[in-house]
Parts: sequence; structure tokens; C-alpha cells
Amino acid sequence: QVQLVESGGGLVQAGGSLRLSCAASGRTFSRDGMGWFRQAPGKEREFVAAISWSGGRTYYADSVKGRFTISRDNAKNTVYLQMNSLKPEDTAVYYCAADPKSPYRVETTRLDEYDYWGQGTQVTVSS
Repeated sequence: QVQLVESGGGLVQAGGSLRLSCAASGRTFSRDGMGWFRQAPGKEREFVAAISWSGGRTYYADSVKGRFTISRDNAKNTVYLQMNSLKPEDTAVYYCAADPKSPYRVETTRLDEYDYWGQGTQVTVSS
């Protein structure tokens, strides 16, 4: 069974940091493009960041650029999202996703470009 499992979410004060992890199982994701999305209450799911299969290319939403960093460890079949200088507006459920069709392209911002999704992890930033 193919699974993506996110972890590392929690409650943090504004200005703090969290590191999310996304562990993959059931198939090898080391040749997939990977992405992070988030969904705040009452809002649509939105793109946060993407990374190419090798980790050599990354792409970020303007709202997180300079504060968040996406990375991956293919030996561990895991993708990370380091989140610094968190703001209350970053509060959301964060999802990781895999795009096996675009291992090199990182401008994959649409939900329908991804074939596999995790169940999400809650991030809450208090003011």
C-alpha cells in the first residue's frame, strides 16, 4: 500500500520554527517530484513548495519564500519542510504529495498534478 505520512506539526508561537517530515512507503519516491501544500479552515488547499527528484531544484509560493525550505533525503524516502519565522497566517493542515510524472519540473503548483497524498499534519501558530 502506497503511503505518505506527515509528522512534525504542532502549536508554536509566532516567530518560531517547526520542521515537518513526510515519510513515504509502499513504493520508491526517490524519482518523483515532491510537494507541500496547506489548507487553512474555510480556504482551498494551496501550494507551498516543491522539489525535484534530486533535490537540485526547488520552488516556493511567494507567501513562504525566504522563510520555508523544502529538502529531501532519498535514502530515507523522506521529504522535509523547515518552517522559520512562522506567522499566524501559516496556520493550516499541511500535506505532502508526490508527482511521479514530473521528476525535474518544480513549478507544479496545481493539486491535480500530484498522484499521491498524505493525510496531513496540523500546524497552529499563535500570535
